[in-house]
Amino acid sequence: MADDLGHRGARHAVVIGGSLAGLLAARVLSEHAEKVTVVERDRLPEGPDARPGVPQGRHTHVLIEGGQKALDELLPGFMDELTELGSPQVGMPSDMIQWQNGQWFRRTAATTVIHTGPRAQLEWLVRRRVLADPRIEVVEGAETVGLIGDSARVRGVLLRERGAGKGAGTGTGDGTGTGRETRTLEADLVVDASGRGSHAPDWLAAIGAEAPHEEVIDTGLGYSTRVYRGPVDGTTDALGFNIVPNPRQVYGGVVVPVGGGRHLVTLSGLRDDLPPTDEAGFEEYAKRLPHPLVGEWLARAEPESSVFGFRKTANVRRRYDRPGRRPAGFLATGDALCAFNPIYGQGMAVAAISAVALRRALADPRRTPTTRTVQKALLDASKPAWDISAAADKKMPGATGSAVGASPVDKPVGWYLRRLQERYGGDPLVGAAFRSVLTLTAPMTALFTPAVARAVLFGPVPETPSEPPLRREA
Repeated sequence: MADDLGHRGARHAVVIGGSLAGLLAARVLSEHAEKVTVVERDRLPEGPDARPGVPQGRHTHVLIEGGQKALDELLPGFMDELTELGSPQVGMPSDMIQWQNGQWFRRTAATTVIHTGPRAQLEWLVRRRVLADPRIEVVEGAETVGLIGDSARVRGVLLRERGAGKGAGTGTGDGTGTGRETRTLEADLVVDASGRGSHAPDWLAAIGAEAPHEEVIDTGLGYSTRVYRGPVDGTTDALGFNIVPNPRQVYGGVVVPVGGGRHLVTLSGLRDDLPPTDEAGFEEYAKRLPHPLVGEWLARAEPESSVFGFRKTANVRRRYDRPGRRPAGFLATGDALCAFNPIYGQGMAVAAISAVALRRALADPRRTPTTRTVQKALLDASKPAWDISAAADKKMPGATGSAVGASPVDKPVGWYLRRLQERYGGDPLVGAAFRSVLTLTAPMTALFTPAVARAVLFGPVPETPSEPPLRREA
């Protein structure tokens, strides 16, 4: 069978993982395949509830503008539906009190809006829209434990009922077992959207193919999150707070609305000084932030949940795009391809942007889509977010991993970006350009346009507030 991923016909595609990246990939594949099967380890909730397979689900999530545009392209009218469900919208910088690099940001007119509603709510709406397509079905409560095929082509997956492997057959329990309780699910195309814990490298090795090279940058960042009902005391008109860590100040704090008067509060730190998950320790940890703003807010707020921790925050990129002995008919997307430090709020947006890239690659009239060309398109879709998170994280103290080394362009670009960041919080022009890049709506070249470059290279460092700006600028 030719390595042609775009040909229409009686074809079956299997997507491993029913989270955002998997659901959106299934949405695109349904335009080319007769049938798409999503294999999901969890039993999916009927409503907008958290589930175990999304370990970050209880933590702060933001949907940045690049992701909003991609979701509307994939699922027309999606953002209107999300807004109708009550997902809060936070204008940046007008609605956020932000501290970064030793300065408070001016709260000038918003140039972009982020959605800060619960991750489970957004995923439920995507799931409802995608699974309304009769060509897409879900196999729930099933683990993928291997691939069918050889180093030339993948022809399906091995499945096992979740929880049936240990001691029930010859399964190893490590995600690569093939015990007697497994069953096969044949497919013309398999897409791994199983997340940052993907076992696909082991599965590929088991059929004689090469695992991808992994690029890793790990700062050791960890965070803890708790739900609060925010005070209604008129102290500020801001909708949220954001204390951004940097190499000289490694503690972070984020407060964002999630609807119904509730807020998620996330505190972060590095390695040997991580935020605790006990209630008293959580609020005490807020005192490590460079200003008491968040701690004072917590003292007036009412807690509404336990404290949840999350520690696996390394940036990991699997280079399936590079040459190697890899089979046709296998693709990786989402965190299974490129996982980011969640503190930058890129994951949901990149899942959607990658699905748009998949659609365009499969429908490209200029060439027949092959596994290699489509995989490269998916990697390219995640590259802007990787460049942002990797560049920031490799500067953090104690960062480890195979990709922490400096490249030849890091020094001159770093010098320019430091000057830009000195002006980001006080110059609306520079701030708008920087936000357009951070929200994945403009390429990095937006930071080097003539007007921005003049401000960065020749303009003075603008004045910024000396204290937290409690009110928006008129």
